[in-house]
Formats: sequence, structure tokens, C-alpha cells
Amino acid sequence: MLSDRDYIFSSYTQSFCVTCKKLVSTKIIFQAGSVFLLKTCPVHGETKELLEEDLEFHLKKALFDKPGTMPKPDTLYEKGCPYDCGLCPSHDQHSCIGLIEITNNCDLNCPVCYASSGSGKHLDISIIEKMMRFQMNAEDNQAEILQISGGEPTTHPQVIEIIRLAKEIGFKYVMLNTNGLRIAEEESFAQELSEFNGGFEIYLQFDGMKNDVYEKLRGKKLLEIKRKAIENLSKYKIPITLVCTVENGVNDKQIGDILGFAMSTKHVRGVNFQPVAFFGRIPHENTSDRMTLTGVLKRIEKQTSGMIKLNDFVPLPCNIERVAITYLFRSKTGFIPITRDKDFSSFVPLINNTFVFTVEDVMKNSTYSLKNALIACKCLDLIQLIKRFLPKKFMSKTAEEKMDFIDENTFRVSVSSFIDMYNFDMKGMQKECVHIITSDLKRIPFSAYNMIHREK
Repeated sequence: MLSDRDYIFSSYTQSFCVTCKKLVSTKIIFQAGSVFLLKTCPVHGETKELLEEDLEFHLKKALFDKPGTMPKPDTLYEKGCPYDCGLCPSHDQHSCIGLIEITNNCDLNCPVCYASSGSGKHLDISIIEKMMRFQMNAEDNQAEILQISGGEPTTHPQVIEIIRLAKEIGFKYVMLNTNGLRIAEEESFAQELSEFNGGFEIYLQFDGMKNDVYEKLRGKKLLEIKRKAIENLSKYKIPITLVCTVENGVNDKQIGDILGFAMSTKHVRGVNFQPVAFFGRIPHENTSDRMTLTGVLKRIEKQTSGMIKLNDFVPLPCNIERVAITYLFRSKTGFIPITRDKDFSSFVPLINNTFVFTVEDVMKNSTYSLKNALIACKCLDLIQLIKRFLPKKFMSKTAEEKMDFIDENTFRVSVSSFIDMYNFDMKGMQKECVHIITSDLKRIPFSAYNMIHREK
């Protein structure tokens, strides 16, 4: 007698056989409340990899999908994705974030470093300028976010000049990705960075509230150094986002503590959680127990006792497969997610294909939508929803007054899940919108760069 399979075949994609590193036919399947990639390699047979821990949230992603913003292609379509980076004509999303690695030198030797950074060279500032101008031109002179990274970018002797150059070229937001060591050791450096306040933010590596986490992930005890870096930045009112690499069995039980610390610390604007991706120095075992985007969301709900719930998060329309986000406003009793019990999928036409979400953008997009009869009253609903949390005459305040209010009364929690050989699926790859800018003037999706192109 024929029997049924123990899974639902949802859709077809391509992924990598991790043995021969070739693209193979792959089913996306639903099984036991989770989502898996079922890969079939003609040589090495069938393998199964975890894609998402929570099926219900995975199904919700489709409600937030929208057409991508077409990028200017930099290369021809020849070998196919992800080999033609970049960006090739088959890529489906522009650069929400451009990332420039200004050095491959680092003052740590992290066991989980995706870039395998260490003792290395600094990029010449003249080359960096060409990379910045290339990215600005690729985005029709409207590039929004530039991340300055490494290696450890604060080891570059001209890092201040590089940030200043990015601001002069016209990037709306500049982020400095850092482990915080120099900021903790040199208060004067934090003071120098305050020159850029307004459209500037520190993306601070922050993995937990106990030193054993840092010993495991970063190779040494760093908790007090992280605290000191935050203290020095706060003295000069520099906005901070804590960036936490999450690994099962290492720091997945500290997610709630990290959020509690962040929300109670002045000038910490948010937390970005990044499930560990298996490239670089990261050991490639136990992928079946890997952390996923929805795995982080489930732990947030449990560890905050429901103060932030899984369903408070919305998939970000620019890359629904790999990014989820929620915004919270401060009330008299604590922070409240603005997404709580609201159907944000109906607001998708008001949200740009970008990581930048501002009240001004919502107002502008709402007016456009009303004039063009694209949506009915939903745009007004979103305006009223946001206005509930804003002081009177907010829109007439100066840029500095708006920034002060946002810094003190809002909080952002996001999860960014990157792609490796194990959890690769073609749609997620072609929608990825964090792009590394290379010195030979190409844009390569972050995950593709670390999987394939970095070694080249």
C-alpha cells in the first residue's frame, strides 16, 4: 500500500551540495512545524538542512513581498547566480546598505570571524573614495546607508578622514562597524566621532552579558571593554546599535538580557541579532541545530516574557526572506511595539525598499498613494498609528529636535540572517540587499562574497 510523505512540498529552488559545492535541485519543504531545504545531488545523494524554525512566520513573509528596486547591473549574466556578482542582471534588489572594508587588519582574532581577519593591510584612502563614489553613482546619487567595516576599521590610521569623506560625498547614514576596543581605550577617539552626529551610528559588536560568551565567540573576555565603549560613546551622545552574533548553545539564552540592557542604556538605539552563518573561521558542524531568523524571534518572545512577541516583527519588504524588524516607542510603563496587533502587511506600499524607515517617508509615500488612488484609507491608518506616539507639531521641529526625540523614545529590534552553503536558496540570494563594494568596483551581496568571492 502506498504511503504519504511526512512533509509538504512547498516550492522549488536551488541550493548547494556542501560536499561538491555545486548547485543542485532543492525542495523547500514543511515538516513538523519548521521549514527545511531538501537537496538532491546526483553524486552525493539527498541531504536536509534547516531553513526556518517557525513555519507560521515563514508563511507570513509572502504578505510583505513587493517588487524589488532594480539595480544597475555591473556585470553580465554568464555563469549564473551566485557566480556573476556583481551585481548581475538577475539580481532583484538594489543596495539598501553598501559596505566597504577599509582594512583587513584586526586587533582581535575571533573564532567566528566571517572574514578571517587578522594582521593585514589598510586600504588607501584614494581607493576608498573611488569605491564610495562608485556606490553613490550606482544608486543614482541617492545611496542611503554606508557601513565602514573591516577587519577592525578603527585600526585604520585615517578612519576619521574616511568617515568625513563619506559624509561629504553625500551618504545619508554612515555606520561604523566596530568591536569597540579603541573606543573603550581612547575616550578622545569617541569625542572625535561625535563630529558626525546626525546620520551617524556605531554598530557595536556585543554578543552577551557574560564573559564566557566572548571567550567562545571572540577569543577573550570583553564584557567590561564593551561597557566602557558604550560609556564613552554615551558621553558624546553618539547613537549605538548593539550587534549580536547568535549561536545555539553559546548565547541564545542571553537574548532577553541583552535587550533589557540595551533598552535601559541611554543612546543605545537598538539591537541587531545575526544568527551565525557558516563561513570564514566558523566551524562547519552542527548545522542541523543552527540558529535561524525565526529561532531568534521565538527566543525574544520567551525571554522578554511577551513584552516583545514574535508577531510584533514584520519581514522587511526589501528582503522578506532574511530580515525582520520591529520598532518600539517609549511609554510611561515601558516600550510598546508600534506593530502590536496591527496588520502591517496592508502598509507595504508605504514602505520603501530600504533599511531606512522615517516618519517623513511615510508621510510622503502616503500623500503620493492617495493622489494616485493606489490604496484607500490604509495610508491614513499608518499615519494615525505613528502620530499616537509623536509629540504635537513633531513634523515642524528642527532636525536636531527630531533626532533627540527619536534617540530618547524609540528603539529598534532587527534580525538579519545571512546565507551560507547550507541554508542557500536562490530567492534569498537574489533579494539580498547588503552589498560589499570591492576595490575593483563591483557590488557583491554580503553572503555571496563570503561564500565564494572573498577567497578570489
